Amino acid sequence: MLLGTFAIFASDLAIDLGTANTCVFARGQGIVLSEPSIVAFNTVNDRIEAVGTDAKAMVGRTPGSIAAIKPMRDGVIADFEAAERMLGYFIRKAHGRHRFVRPRVVIGVPSQITQVERRAVKDSAYRARAGEVFLVEEGMAAAIGAGLPITEACGNMIVDIGGGTTDIAVISLAGVVYSRSVRVAGNAMDEAIAQYVKREKDLLIGERTAEQVKIALGSAAPLAAPLEMEVKGRHVAEGRPVTVVLSDREVRVALEDPIRQIVQAVRNGLEQTPPELAADICDRGIVLSGGGALLRNLDQRLHDETGVPIQIAENPLSSVVLGAGRMLSDFGLLRKTCLA
Repeated sequence: MLLGTFAIFASDLAIDLGTANTCVFARGQGIVLSEPSIVAFNTVNDRIEAVGTDAKAMVGRTPGSIAAIKPMRDGVIADFEAAERMLGYFIRKAHGRHRFVRPRVVIGVPSQITQVERRAVKDSAYRARAGEVFLVEEGMAAAIGAGLPITEACGNMIVDIGGGTTDIAVISLAGVVYSRSVRVAGNAMDEAIAQYVKREKDLLIGERTAEQVKIALGSAAPLAAPLEMEVKGRHVAEGRPVTVVLSDREVRVALEDPIRQIVQAVRNGLEQTPPELAADICDRGIVLSGGGALLRNLDQRLHDETGVPIQIAENPLSSVVLGAGRMLSDFGLLRKTCLA
């Protein structure tokens, strides 16, 4: 589709505005930025001290005058002002800090986002100097980014497990036949680990440590070889620094509840899919994307529970932003799939 000579030099951006991480795709360049969705504010002078990677390094370690804020919660904006500043920073950084660029922006959002939440995302993007804003469901964007044939008359099922939400979508003929967003994903897993360690080991750990434990030991089904790691934190009663040893079995117990909820959501999706499309999914399988897809043996657990073949997307962490980025070059597809 010809978009005019200006399209050759377009400044269009696709943004996966995630609860844990924000990825930015620039048309003609690919992914130009992938950083944590965190803003560090100086509460004394109301200035931004850091955004993204630099701000994440401050989490749990800031003095009283600096607050590390996560603008996104459960896939939607929780702090409007912080989200606006974060988006503005990322847009300027993606464009080499050119202040006068007003790009067309495609943003991936959870499927069950409310009208109020949609408006909050759009307003934040416009205030961050976006020229035109399109919202697309994360499930649809992830399916395109994972290379699924969404325009064909066959069922494609994608499960995108991000930081704040797990988005499940069944797509056929470039339309969403079924979609569901459950607010259980990577962050819920981190919280479950922190609560388990507090309850069973009398140890307080921060969210960064919990995430490291999940990455090092987390699994959805038993591993072939056991794993262990030392975890440092503060003793609940005594208040002194303590080191404990955690095993993969203990972390699997901690993760059981969020994993069970995700598995149940996938099963519900299969049950509510029309029979013909369900038959296609049985043949073609379910595709996993998002950071949660990297949890060890999650594909095996889902296969055991559903009986359906499971594949992990080639670039699970980037599927949403790659799909949204592909829409920048296919405006017809963007118009067909964007949310009103």
